[in-house]
Amino acid sequence: MKSKSVLVIDDEASIRKFLRISLEAQQFEVQEAVSGQLGIQEVAGRKPDLVILDLGLTDMSGQDVIKKVREWSQVPIIVLTVQDSEDDKVQALDAGADDYLTKPFSVPELMARIRVALRHAQPAQQESVFKSGDFEMDFAGHIVKVEGREVKLTVTEFSLLQVLVKNAGKVVTHRMLLREVWGPNSVEHTQYLRVYMGQIRKKLQMNEDSPELIFTEAGVGYRFLVQK
Repeated sequence: MKSKSVLVIDDEASIRKFLRISLEAQQFEVQEAVSGQLGIQEVAGRKPDLVILDLGLTDMSGQDVIKKVREWSQVPIIVLTVQDSEDDKVQALDAGADDYLTKPFSVPELMARIRVALRHAQPAQQESVFKSGDFEMDFAGHIVKVEGREVKLTVTEFSLLQVLVKNAGKVVTHRMLLREVWGPNSVEHTQYLRVYMGQIRKKLQMNEDSPELIFTEAGVGYRFLVQK
């Protein structure tokens, strides 16, 4: 089986070296780019399976790299940067990044995020049922089950949960959720989400020992957690 290739776009040599060692130890092929412009050229020419991108590049912002790449490619992009403000995260995710990690970071967490991003990038299967641990969602039948029991959701609750589940493992920003469910004119109404997410969580929690399914990325959005 051919090794997956990862392109690291970072102007800091020590970070590139550390990532190369860590990724190659996990059997990934590693390519490097020291600037945003070179990174864009590498994505176009080498077509990597995944991109790890720093936002603080010398020649252009990482946000602009994401926007440029997203004009013609859906390659998974994981942002890895010291910039940890909520605005930075939201802008990167809204621009098209698949995930976001701040430096310093743990290698096991990065590898887990890479595995999720690569799984998500695989061609969608024809089955309309998503299963994760004791959670099951039938998109066509509009049925949600937890531990074998059906969960009664409103149309809006189902729509919100469906967006999260179809992006399982990825952060979905408030803006993305609002746009998908209520349309482009509702992107500022985050109070809607807090109410609905509270209701959805309560309905999915069958008992106090049930694993958490929806994680709140404070000030950014929500992530559906993939269960083993």
